[in-house]
Amino acid sequence: MSFTAPQHFTSLNNALESLFGEGTKIVQSDRVFGGDINDAYSLTLSNGERIFMKSNTGKNAAFFQAEALGLQAIAQTGCIGTPHILGSGTQAGADGYAFLLLEWIDGKPPVKDYWELFAQQLSKMHQASAKDFVPNGTYGFLQDNFIGAGPQCNAARDSWVTFFQECRLEPQFRKADRYFDAADRKRIHSLLDHLANYLTEPDFPSLLHGDLWSGNFMTGSDGRAWLIDPAAYVGHAEADLAMTELFGGFSPAFYAAYRDAFPMQSGYKDRRDLYNLYHLLNHLNLFGSSYLAGVQRTVKRYAPR
Repeated sequence: MSFTAPQHFTSLNNALESLFGEGTKIVQSDRVFGGDINDAYSLTLSNGERIFMKSNTGKNAAFFQAEALGLQAIAQTGCIGTPHILGSGTQAGADGYAFLLLEWIDGKPPVKDYWELFAQQLSKMHQASAKDFVPNGTYGFLQDNFIGAGPQCNAARDSWVTFFQECRLEPQFRKADRYFDAADRKRIHSLLDHLANYLTEPDFPSLLHGDLWSGNFMTGSDGRAWLIDPAAYVGHAEADLAMTELFGGFSPAFYAAYRDAFPMQSGYKDRRDLYNLYHLLNHLNLFGSSYLAGVQRTVKRYAPR
């Protein structure tokens, strides 16, 4: 199955009329709170439909296109729920802005065995074919995207270890260089030079959500977990699982069910903190020095001298 990119529109009016018919207008706009980066709205349309819109300045159009692309890739696996993507676009003019339109989700109460089902569906996504998502390579993605508000390189590589080094750790270390002293830099070089001693190649490449913490899934209209706000790419499934453990973790039932559905390579716990070093570095670069100690501890663990 070939990949189909989401639609991109030249204005909000063009999007509404293309999606819902000529003359469709917004009759009510209500602010939705909860996001950190974008403004969000519930839009009630003249045809009675209700949709969800994220918006930001016009220069952030690429951010929404990347989010839509990631959601579309996850949806195309057919393994786990995501909000239906209506399209992204840019509204020109003095008050121009970028936008992303999604279906409105009235979340239902969680189903019985919510966490077990979440794990089973995620494991199916990780086991689905990812060949449509990396042109001319094995690991990477259709295009570069974003991890939070930071740029994320997805250049194709045929080795997972090479990809994680060149497209994940090295760009973040370069950006954070001002925080490090000579001893830090020596350890960082040692870690990168010996990365293959710590990481393993997966049995097969997996499509990843890429930023899978508790704020990036929701309960959908079927009462099951749906994925939102991806930083999607193709990599080692362990990297997604590691991210779930970084900020408090999920239910123990989730991890037990995931391992039953998709047995992991031995030594995952020894690699987990190295995967999460990428996210700590990104937080250091986005939010400042409060994350430096965590980065230094992790580097020292894998490169003590």
